[in-house]
Amino acid sequence: MKGKSHPTNDVSLNPSSGHSIRDVIDHVDASRRQFIQSGVGAAALASAGGITLGGLVGTVQAAPVPAGLGFPGIGFESIPASIDIDPSSTASAVADLVKVPVGYTANVFVAWGDPIMPGGAPFSGTASETAADQLKQFGMHNDGMHFFPIDDDRDDDRDDDKRRDGHDGHDDDRGSSKRGILCVNNEYTHEEVLFTDGQVGAGYSIAKTRKSQAAHGVSIVEARRKGGKWSVAKNSSLGRRITANTFMQVSGPAAGHALMQTREFLITDVASTPTGNTTNGRVANGTVNNCAHGITPWGTYLTCEENWNGNFGGTGAVDTSVTTEIGKLNRRYGLNAGGFGYRWHTTDPRWDLTTNPNEPHLFGWVVEIDPYDPKAIPVKRTALGRFKHESAQYVVDKDDHVAFYLGDDERNEYIYKFVCKGKLKKGRRAANRNLLDEGTLYVARFDADLTGVWLPLTPDSIGLDGKALRENANFAGADDAEVLAKILIKTRMAGDAVGATMMDRPEWTGARPRINGFREVEVYCTLTNNNRRGSSATPSSNLPDGSTLAASARPAVDAANPREDNVHGHIIRWREAGKSVKATTFTWDLFVQAGDTLTAKVAKPTNNYQGNIVDAPNGSADYGAPDGLWFDYFGRLWVQTDQIGNGSGDFVNIGSNVMVCADPNTGETRRFLTSPNKCEVTGVTMTPNGRTMFVGIQHPGEDALAANPTEFSNWPQGQFAVESDGVTALPGGRPRSSVVVITKDDGGIIGT
Repeated sequence: MKGKSHPTNDVSLNPSSGHSIRDVIDHVDASRRQFIQSGVGAAALASAGGITLGGLVGTVQAAPVPAGLGFPGIGFESIPASIDIDPSSTASAVADLVKVPVGYTANVFVAWGDPIMPGGAPFSGTASETAADQLKQFGMHNDGMHFFPIDDDRDDDRDDDKRRDGHDGHDDDRGSSKRGILCVNNEYTHEEVLFTDGQVGAGYSIAKTRKSQAAHGVSIVEARRKGGKWSVAKNSSLGRRITANTFMQVSGPAAGHALMQTREFLITDVASTPTGNTTNGRVANGTVNNCAHGITPWGTYLTCEENWNGNFGGTGAVDTSVTTEIGKLNRRYGLNAGGFGYRWHTTDPRWDLTTNPNEPHLFGWVVEIDPYDPKAIPVKRTALGRFKHESAQYVVDKDDHVAFYLGDDERNEYIYKFVCKGKLKKGRRAANRNLLDEGTLYVARFDADLTGVWLPLTPDSIGLDGKALRENANFAGADDAEVLAKILIKTRMAGDAVGATMMDRPEWTGARPRINGFREVEVYCTLTNNNRRGSSATPSSNLPDGSTLAASARPAVDAANPREDNVHGHIIRWREAGKSVKATTFTWDLFVQAGDTLTAKVAKPTNNYQGNIVDAPNGSADYGAPDGLWFDYFGRLWVQTDQIGNGSGDFVNIGSNVMVCADPNTGETRRFLTSPNKCEVTGVTMTPNGRTMFVGIQHPGEDALAANPTEFSNWPQGQFAVESDGVTALPGGRPRSSVVVITKDDGGIIGT
């Protein structure tokens, strides 16, 4: 994810070697585009069409699944890209609109500042709301989301635990499509729009810090459908805000470690006051930079802390040395005195790295939230590791083993999976509550022969130096329990130590539904971009001692990341051996390389920038910077983008950000949605029956200043007069991140 308070998308970290050009892809006939099984090596690849390990071995496609297995087809035609056809126009190159195919209707469901709980004030349009107001309103810059059904309008005898459990792909198990809880991440804030006078204005104060903190986190909204219209239940007791100051528990192997013990503060509206005590390392306050998400099969929400490092800063010197434990941690995770421009640390000492150096260790986790219980305390689950979490997607295999697949969103970072120690106990919600506290965290190595290995991150795992991690100075401890705690707190450094494959910004993961005869454990991950890949005559990688400065490596191309200057990104996928999430080996391929069919950008030896998107006519569904990734209940793959949102530069022929739909069997892709100016499309979910879709529109008109907040966008009020209920007027004044609700005019399933 990106934005004004985030590093630009084409900035990230990691090493490997290989080639990738479309001409090579085009010579691979369809019969050879299949997953390469573990026994296939370089010689076999060479004999099967001249594809060698010096060529693009990673762009073969998965073996087609027989018709009817796992995919019902795409039933709409691609809509045009949002591009201004008048070259003389001085306005933005894209329309400030959300557009969907003919036969579909999109409306605003909820927007930043809307009241979502009792006592919530309506959005003013002037940003005059206080922090107290924002605490009862929908947060800013929404991202990942999920719809949890409330089944009290159904005539069945299932108990509470059962109806909160996850579904297995069958409509009769998925719950109500008329009423539910929409959990939505609020990733970051745009201070120039959040405050009437901008970030500085009359001066920066604790009041501004508190409002910004209140706009971060998670918004929990009750959604109701009545008379064919969706609306927010604005006075619902289920409405809830989880923010940068919400009290949380810390669980799992890292809980209680000395690095998790930080200064204790009394947090009020007007100050964060040190108590003089130190916490026990088992509690925390707040969650920030909540990007993508996940859910559990027992019906809870997982919010993922991504660019949390940018919310910290320093009023004095910040340790980034390679000689101290804190210094190495700060280097590897990108912590510094300036952060991303937030000024929280100047008024709230909890965020000051100079005086409170352990506080960042309480961030970078996956946080579990019970959407059904407003009194439930969120829990930071340390067993899933600490990094810039993008998403956490689960798979339950045929033996009821559970795994969660995770991406670390920065250039040259890694792909992970966490395998729970215990099995899923179906229909027993309480019995599954602590499955995320015990298990094994793995990091992925993608080999050039299209096989891969899951490398365990445990005390006895052997590093590149031939020594067990317990013998590595970064993880040394009194016993293996402490060693494991340090591995999880320093997850990136552990990935460095064992030789994981550096990837081109791993963002969302998505697991293909195991339905309608399809039984493989098949997982996808968006690799958004990496302009540092192949950019140096002397490539560098993340050092195995964990001392690399975040986002500083300049790796060569490799089989899994085959394009230098990878501005358009790609999607990788893998299948677990034996159809088991417990497998330690897998086969992989590249599902797609994104790009621009009409590009005039000068090609490079490993990158002609055109990509290999399967669309008809060619170029009709071009996209770049794949980011959001989600499979619907019927097997369709939805991909959302985070490219330059005004149709400029490398995306001049692609236009605004989009959401496309793809066939996982054939790669066929069609454009479903185009977006307003300077926004990102991020977050998607459906009601259980598939007839309502919710899609996130983030930071429309970013880069605007307080003096003219609508300079680049006046969305959504520039497109819609009222909310999705057809009654409530949309106030103007400034662009607003929003969730749109999409339905098919004939009442059918989205995508058919």
